[in-house]
Amino acid sequence: MSKKKVNGYTKTKEVMAVAKRKKKVRRTGAGNPEGALPVGGMPGFNPSQLLAQVQKLQEEMLAAQEALKEEIIEVSVGGGVVTVRMTAAQEVVSVEIDPEVVDPEDVEMLQDLLVAAFNEALAKARAVTEARMAPFTTLIEGSGLGGLLGR
Repeated sequence: MSKKKVNGYTKTKEVMAVAKRKKKVRRTGAGNPEGALPVGGMPGFNPSQLLAQVQKLQEEMLAAQEALKEEIIEVSVGGGVVTVRMTAAQEVVSVEIDPEVVDPEDVEMLQDLLVAAFNEALAKARAVTEARMAPFTTLIEGSGLGGLLGR
């Protein structure tokens, strides 16, 4: 075992190696808290790379949202007498009503058919949206970045 005299004290190589490692740990305040990070921050953490990944994720999400505006959901009710077309982004594109179902004596039936068609179209549009956006929501929720992306 080799020994060295430092500041009037005799130290072994092992003791000096430990002292050297301790100097590389960032000190905060008066002491050195347990679990302090090595000089230079978290090992392997690159803020620029994280920001680039977040920006890429945002771009992919916007592209998926734009694609939802192009996807058409079509729903027919009442045996096809009322048809509603809606985008997956929940914008109504068209409503078709068979003239046979338009009865001034029974407006309530037509109203019920319209409500049923719109509700079914909305449910399908929401399901498509949820399926298309699921990879992003899973990734965001799992990463803890929800607040960073406006969620």
